[in-house]
Amino acid sequence: MKRLRALLPLLVLVAIGLALFFGGALDRFDPHRIAQEQAELHAMIAAHPLLAALAQVGLMTLAIATGIPGAIVVVLAGGMLFGIVEGTVLSALGTTLGALILFFASRSAFAAGSSKAPAWVERVRSGYRAYPVSYAMFLRLVPIFPFGGVTIALAGLGCPLWLFLVATVTGGSVMIAFETALGAGLTETIAREGTVSLNLFAHRSVLLPLLGMAVLALAPIVLAQLRRKPPEA
Repeated sequence: MKRLRALLPLLVLVAIGLALFFGGALDRFDPHRIAQEQAELHAMIAAHPLLAALAQVGLMTLAIATGIPGAIVVVLAGGMLFGIVEGTVLSALGTTLGALILFFASRSAFAAGSSKAPAWVERVRSGYRAYPVSYAMFLRLVPIFPFGGVTIALAGLGCPLWLFLVATVTGGSVMIAFETALGAGLTETIAREGTVSLNLFAHRSVLLPLLGMAVLALAPIVLAQLRRKPPEA
């Protein structure tokens, strides 16, 4: 019963995320739909700026906390409606709040575990303990890792709250800034081409800076391993 209580927050978040996803909640944020209704939505934002800002933060918090797949469309919508600067700030704030909720729920679930972890998990933990900052930043900066999955992984690795916040605010904000900038240009792209392809997220102008920062995050680990290498006879 105690184990179930510890798991309950995480299970509830996952259940909400699945319900929202399969219920089509993200369809409302389809870029084509936002582009069609952009004039009306801009008028609503101008009439109620504070409420609109809180709505964007709240939506991002909910999306990240529940780990709903495809939450990037909320970030893109923020870019289309609020612009690059304001959209980045609002989405980054919501992302941080949502990540904290998921982190605490995951940490509670892992703390209830009593069985010994598999050997490969222990190896990952050992590497993390040796270079916690590099590991945390690398996981946050590599775009192929799901944001919610990284949050749960860091909780399982025993990442301290301060490091989790630093990695999430810095790494997460970088990702949000790129995605918001893409969103800010989607209206023009849709008007010009009539559609938008997810291939734009794989463009080298987006991936190369992120991968470059991920490599920099791993640099301390690589240098330490090179120093440990015994000299050749």
